[in-house]
Amino acid sequence: VQLQASGGGLVQAGGSLRVSCAASGRTFSSYVMGWFRQAPGKEREFVARINRSGVVTYYADSVKGRFTISRDNAKNTVYLQMNSLKPEDTAVYYCAARPDWNGGKYDYFGQGTQVTVSS
Repeated sequence: VQLQASGGGLVQAGGSLRVSCAASGRTFSSYVMGWFRQAPGKEREFVARINRSGVVTYYADSVKGRFTISRDNAKNTVYLQMNSLKPEDTAVYYCAARPDWNGGKYDYFGQGTQVTVSS
C-alpha cells in the first residue's frame, strides 16, 4: 500500500489542524493505521493508531484528549484531528500501516506533512 499525507501547515498555539493520509490499493481496510511524528533533532515517535474497523483507538499520553484519529475505509483515508495545539507538537507527521493491532512493525510509511505550531 502507498500512503500520501497532506494537510499540514502553520497554526497558532491553541489552534486546530486536521491532517489526512490517502492510501492506494484495495486492501486499506485490512491494515491497522498509525500516525507518527518527528521533530527536528529528535527520534520519530508514535502518536496514535486505529484498528481496521475504526472502532478502537490508542494514543500516546502526550496527545491524549487533544488528538483524534479516525478513518474512512470507503475513501481509503485516515485522519488525525489535532486540537489545542502546542509548540511542542511541531513536527513532520507520518502515517503508517501494519497488519496487526497487538504488535509487529509498521510495513509502510508515507511521506510526511509538516505541522508547525507558533507560540
